[in-house]
Amino acid sequence: MMNWFGILAMAQPQQGAGADAGQSGAFMFIWLGLMVALFYFMLIRPQKRREKERQELLSAVKTGDRVLFAGGFLGVVANVKDKTLVVKIADNVKVEIVRAAVSQVLDKGAAPEADKA
Repeated sequence: MMNWFGILAMAQPQQGAGADAGQSGAFMFIWLGLMVALFYFMLIRPQKRREKERQELLSAVKTGDRVLFAGGFLGVVANVKDKTLVVKIADNVKVEIVRAAVSQVLDKGAAPEADKA
């Protein structure tokens, strides 16, 4: 089984090629730069945007909001603390959860949306 170094060594021009060797090396670095830029714009940037939106959602949770937990429970926020929320899930039943467990904030009477992938 051939490793990446072997593949790159075969892709390199022979020493006798002269001026073509410099152009091929420059082309390889340009191609590498284009691949890094493509990965950034296709993977890293959208992930950072989704994480920023999620942080805004979690920081905007307030008392009285109806929330859906990652575990599937629905509840109404009774108290907001620094890193946790006290949520009423039934009559006389309140639980304390971490903010990260909130997957959606729902409008009054709205049904939970399907999982967004």
